[in-house]
Amino acid sequence: MSFWGWIGRGLGLLLALFVAWNLWMMLHIVAWRWVNPSDTAFMRVQLERLQAEDLAAQLKFEWVDYDKISPNLKRALVASEDAKFLDHEGFDWEGMQTAWEKNIKKGRIVAGGSTISQQLAKNLFLSGNRNPLRKVEEAILTVMIEALWDKRRIFEVYLNVIEWGDGVFGAQAAAQHYYRTNANRLGVGQAAKLASMVTNPRYYDKNRSDRRLLRKTAIIQRRMGYADIP
Repeated sequence: MSFWGWIGRGLGLLLALFVAWNLWMMLHIVAWRWVNPSDTAFMRVQLERLQAEDLAAQLKFEWVDYDKISPNLKRALVASEDAKFLDHEGFDWEGMQTAWEKNIKKGRIVAGGSTISQQLAKNLFLSGNRNPLRKVEEAILTVMIEALWDKRRIFEVYLNVIEWGDGVFGAQAAAQHYYRTNANRLGVGQAAKLASMVTNPRYYDKNRSDRRLLRKTAIIQRRMGYADIP
């Protein structure tokens, strides 16, 4: 076989693997429309990190249904993370453009522009590594999630799996960890502060009085009344 023949065969194999991988992911997404995921790729990475330091370490995680999560937390997260959540189909192009301009101006990454759907795709399936291929995969998974789930299911899974501290995942675990209460009892101020922690949860877990955190909490609290939720 010629050199180019081997190249073509190699590319064909890579394409087949790529398609197979995405079909496998799609089967998970279809199943998770009705069945709650027991963990995520990001949870597994964090558990491995914690157990490297302490073999007995476990994640704080407890699934709660959508109706058992405070509307305050739902509004706070939409206000903080994705104000157009109900309107877009997975991507906020205007928000991405704004984030790009901020990053160019600062010369470093200071804004992401990711929607709730994109964040969920990353948490469910991908590592925290930043590279172009991962962003492509994230986009494909986001399209699948938006096509196969309604907004309520997307938000329910998101609320239950996002990181909220060192080994703390989901709204119920966060409510217990920070306020010794249940997710359905979170007040406006508590919800706003939890939403403000999402961008850097392990840092804010250890620095709960950080001025940036308190400033962002106040901003989110003012915006919550305008947030539309599923």
